[in-house]
Amino acid sequence: MSESKKLPKRNEVPSEWTWDLEVVFKSDDDFTLSYKELETKVKTVVSYKGTLNEGSKSFLKAIQAILDLSNQLETIYVYAQLKNDQDTTNSTYQGMYEQATKLATQANEAISWFEPEVLELSEETLARYFNENDDLAIYKHFIDQLTAARKHVLSANEEALLAGAGEIFNASSRTFNILNNADITFPTIKDENGNDIQLSHGVYGQLMESTDRSVREAAFKNLYKVYDGLQNTFSSTLSSHVKYHNYNAKVHHYDSAREKALSSNHIPESVYDTLLDVVHEHLPLLHRYVALRKELLNVEELHMYDMYTPISGEAGIKYTYEEAEAETMKALKPLGEEYLSVLKKAFNNRWIDVMENEGKRSGAYSSGAYETNPYILLNWHDSLNHLYTLVHELGHSVHSYYTRTNQPYVYGDYSIFLAEIASTTNENILTDYLLETQKDPKVRAYVLNHYLDGFKGTIFRQTQFAEFEHFIHEEAAKGTPLTSEFLNNYYGELNARYYGPDVEKDPEIALEWTRIPHFYYNYYVYQYSTGFSAATALADKIVKDEDRALDNYLTYLKSGNSDYPIEVMKKAGVDMTEKTYIEDAMKVFETRLNELEELIETLKD
Repeated sequence: MSESKKLPKRNEVPSEWTWDLEVVFKSDDDFTLSYKELETKVKTVVSYKGTLNEGSKSFLKAIQAILDLSNQLETIYVYAQLKNDQDTTNSTYQGMYEQATKLATQANEAISWFEPEVLELSEETLARYFNENDDLAIYKHFIDQLTAARKHVLSANEEALLAGAGEIFNASSRTFNILNNADITFPTIKDENGNDIQLSHGVYGQLMESTDRSVREAAFKNLYKVYDGLQNTFSSTLSSHVKYHNYNAKVHHYDSAREKALSSNHIPESVYDTLLDVVHEHLPLLHRYVALRKELLNVEELHMYDMYTPISGEAGIKYTYEEAEAETMKALKPLGEEYLSVLKKAFNNRWIDVMENEGKRSGAYSSGAYETNPYILLNWHDSLNHLYTLVHELGHSVHSYYTRTNQPYVYGDYSIFLAEIASTTNENILTDYLLETQKDPKVRAYVLNHYLDGFKGTIFRQTQFAEFEHFIHEEAAKGTPLTSEFLNNYYGELNARYYGPDVEKDPEIALEWTRIPHFYYNYYVYQYSTGFSAATALADKIVKDEDRALDNYLTYLKSGNSDYPIEVMKKAGVDMTEKTYIEDAMKVFETRLNELEELIETLKD
């Protein structure tokens, strides 16, 4: 697959480079039929309200009805979302996605009585139900998770009111997504060869790796010029969404939005604080890496647009998508034949939407429902970075596949806290493979730099995001207006603190918060950092073929939501309530930084 300067329209993309959604619904008409069927179920599921105290059989029927509704809803929602994301300018699929979103809100409202009604049952009653009805055994952990939050659940009517306002509460997030992915028009700049190239989210990431500094600078300044003109709109959408998080936490009797967000996965807030503390302590390592970058690029001033270009010059490695497929199979061999067989399914059965096209959602992700394939969206460009992206998203999708084929629907998903561990374990194993197979000092220097950049972007950068996210939630809770000026000032200062004195304080980088969708995800980003740290430990055990390391890892992949995330990771061999796993990750970063410095000295000679 060759690079293209002009993005193709969706109907111009070869089918082999697109995901196969016909295995979900053969046609949009089939989607409509399933949608109408679900509308009926949404109306009838309310009939179970008030029956939970009528005995274990009634209790079981209500659980099964609600889970059946949720299962079908997920399939409908995912299909509509994927159709919309493949071309966000397509009005048909915009409408379909809006329909699915509306139905999801109606379904949440229709079942909002369930949790409050469960909590009205005494512990003695619940214990009796489980003792007398063996068919309920499978739902024990599910119910235990609900009852653990007894004091935070409102009455059935109050929960119904909140659920019914779901579309309104999430309007700011939807506005951001439409503006950021469909309505923004980026300018055209010159590439390394003087050719016109239109900026897009995907192209921007590629150009930041360019070895031509003038191209990087032009991409950086032109992209942020667009966001500069819209900063007040973005501060409004972000502020509104943060206020929603704080309000939702307050009415559910949590002390903060963070406490509520982390409690859903039973993650202690100390895990978040420990991450910030350990990263702060090790910021000198990042400053040291930044200073090395400045030295090797031989620039008087190091700018933020210099932070992603390879510091090993022209020795970069590029992979076509076909080559990346082959390298993925070789690199992930330590994960065993069973794991590799799932990768083959992904490549051969069109789980992956490969090419960037006009209107396609930016970035990359793994998605899917319990009864669909675990699909992957890419915006492919030939680069080492996109090989890492492919391996990362495959980590998510294989995790999903294992979970759904080994767990019943009630536990057939997993928390984001666990998800990022699977994806970044793959990345770490890929790095080990490249360092093992690439002997050329220049190539090794490139791989080491890429790893250090990835570490910087995943642990240091995402922790920076996490710190910013927590700050704006705290400030909004105090009543501080989240104006664009306020957000710019804090973000600019935070960026300077993280990257240190060797990086110029580019005014454009203070606007970076405007384009980060994860700030709308409610305390999501910290899990990238904790996940990468845990993945470092797991990958090391697997590559070294330690006793039962692979078996323990596969157990984690197959566990889904059958236990609390912290407990699942303990079974995998990592205790994430301690700081050791983050410190161990920092040791790996320092070791590879040392090796890069030594290689650079060799290359100088």
